[in-house]
Amino acid sequence: MSGESTYNPSNGVSKWLDSRLPILRLAHDSFVDYPTPKNLNYWWTFGGILSFCLVTQIITGIILAMHYTPHVDFAFNSVEHIMRDVNYGWMLRYIHANGASMFFIAVYIHMFRGMYYGSYKAPREVLWILGVIIYILMMAAAFMGYVLPWGQMSLWGATVITNLFGAIPLVGENIAIWLWGGFSVDNPTLNRFFSLHYLIPFLIAGVVVLHIWALHVPGNNNPVGISVKGKQDTVPFHPYYTVKDGFALTLFLILFSYFIFFAPNVLGHADNYIPANPLVTPAHIVPEWYLLPFYAILRAVPDKLGGVVLMFGAIFVMFLLPWLDTSKVRSARYRPLFRQFYVLFILDCLLLGYLGAQPAEGVYIVLARVGTVYYFAHFLLILPILGLVEKPKEVPESISESVLPAAPQAAE
Repeated sequence: MSGESTYNPSNGVSKWLDSRLPILRLAHDSFVDYPTPKNLNYWWTFGGILSFCLVTQIITGIILAMHYTPHVDFAFNSVEHIMRDVNYGWMLRYIHANGASMFFIAVYIHMFRGMYYGSYKAPREVLWILGVIIYILMMAAAFMGYVLPWGQMSLWGATVITNLFGAIPLVGENIAIWLWGGFSVDNPTLNRFFSLHYLIPFLIAGVVVLHIWALHVPGNNNPVGISVKGKQDTVPFHPYYTVKDGFALTLFLILFSYFIFFAPNVLGHADNYIPANPLVTPAHIVPEWYLLPFYAILRAVPDKLGGVVLMFGAIFVMFLLPWLDTSKVRSARYRPLFRQFYVLFILDCLLLGYLGAQPAEGVYIVLARVGTVYYFAHFLLILPILGLVEKPKEVPESISESVLPAAPQAAE
């Protein structure tokens, strides 16, 4: 979509580098003069916000790792050492801990925006699939990071989640022992989780590069879901969208700063300030908030293996979304019936998140089962049917027409 390069080296050094390693040309064509649809709204700014979150998590994580001790006897105290003795260690830890939550807030908005505007439809299927891979890697990194402070919720959260693999027939027990490095969650487990938690963000960064590459081949989707027809439908990425992304990032940083400086522990669990004790089980074991919907699905099924299958199925069904939604119209702006079910789907996800934080008993289990049924029905039943029966509204001919209405015809 980007067409011929417009990069023109301005001095001898840049000319010399461009003839040998055209990295400046790549940056210019990808983030400066890249033709971008002129009608993108603020929901599209979360891609840049997510890039900022990833860089922040990697930088703060590297610094924290310099002071952290991955050993069951010293991990909890090393975190307290970071908080109390390391210069600005409290701020680095709160940035990293709350940064994970901010990362997931941004990625959920990014994903729901993609679902609403049909950004998973052809020719962007690979772009969507790479995005789901990034999401899975984020969940893995976040879960392993949750274990590192080695508080009560760290130990017992790791115990519950790793025990799930034991439900796999024939090989489950061996997989669980391999994950633990022994016969229970202990020091080898903590070491492995620390190593993987340190590694996975760099894998995420690699897949993000592929994600951006896959975006630049067909180009951005846009709120009306119409492909770019020509230069009249686009503007250069810089300065138009760099300014817009910068403003959105500033607002995001205000929210981020509020949690860091005024409510740093509100998104965490109080039990994680109690040192891990394998002899005392917490009254209610819960993961972090961003994993609660899948935890609710896991507990909604009375059979352990069935719960594991549905929990992982709830994630992997997103890989099939480009083929499950068969409508030819991308944007929900022109699909009134789809919009109603989209709102129900968001409410269902919020309900599952709430139920995941409640005790697994009584009405909470019943509601979780209803929510689980609707979650899968939305993907596997409702979307395919809507693609066949829905009658979309009239879609504009071009992006320019949607931004600036056509001039009225002169009277004859």
